Amino acid sequence: MDQQPPGGGDQSAAAAGSLSCYRHPGREANIRCTRCERPICPECMIDASVGFQCPDCVRQGSGTGHGPAAGRPRTVAGGGIAADPRLVTKILLAINVAVYLAVLARGTTLVNELMLFGRAPTHYGGPLEGVAAGEWYRLVTSMFLHQEVWHIAFNMLGLWWLGGPLEAALGRARYLTLYMVSGLAGSALTYWLSAPEQGSLGASGAIFGLLGATAVLMRRLNYDMRPVLALLAVNLVITFNPWGGIAWQAHVGGLVAGTLMAIGMVHAPRERRALVQYGTCALVLAAVILIVVARTAALT
Repeated sequence: MDQQPPGGGDQSAAAAGSLSCYRHPGREANIRCTRCERPICPECMIDASVGFQCPDCVRQGSGTGHGPAAGRPRTVAGGGIAADPRLVTKILLAINVAVYLAVLARGTTLVNELMLFGRAPTHYGGPLEGVAAGEWYRLVTSMFLHQEVWHIAFNMLGLWWLGGPLEAALGRARYLTLYMVSGLAGSALTYWLSAPEQGSLGASGAIFGLLGATAVLMRRLNYDMRPVLALLAVNLVITFNPWGGIAWQAHVGGLVAGTLMAIGMVHAPRERRALVQYGTCALVLAAVILIVVARTAALT
């Protein structure tokens, strides 16, 4: 992909072609800085009064009437520009891998302690356990629990491919909120719709939340939607395959939650950005809590 010099075209031309970010060669850039017109990737996109600017123009205070320190560079969702745009993604990946290695060491004992299920004994003659028995932590621990190597491999590949660009575009705090609440939404819907004794585990709910958020972000940036829609279609076909064995509830719950939160994050007006973003995430989390409380009441 060739890199064009400043002033080498307009944003419509950038959207139609394949450009490389001038700060990160090799990264696709379909948006140009509104001031210098150089192509920029999502990590370098800083929300401006009109369009997006690159970090260099923001630091220089180019055309703003303010000095370089007048405002901190922000991403499209209002997050800060981080030195390592994949730090949270790396930490989440490391937690998942660490739990998987612990499962290899302890086997089904650890799986029974951490997996998600409503209310049932984990062994013959044992006491009733599960979320409805007061073990609320299972809604979270199951998000980082994998038992099969193919399962964690697919989920971690999805986390790496989708998580890095989202973390750069949203900022660390918003990205972590998106991941955790999407995962909780997947756990809540699984808890609600599955049989009380049916176990569930894996980060798939959170990954589907990232997939939904990626679609929203690409639409916001006027990127070609076909690749992400094709990926979503393939994953939905796999989710509802006739062979079973997949907790489709987690996929659907995470996808819906991630999509709704991403809409609030990237489409929030600048003057009410915090209110809209916090409010959207709070509403989704409130729905998750309501589902869990209602299901618990039904099982006890």
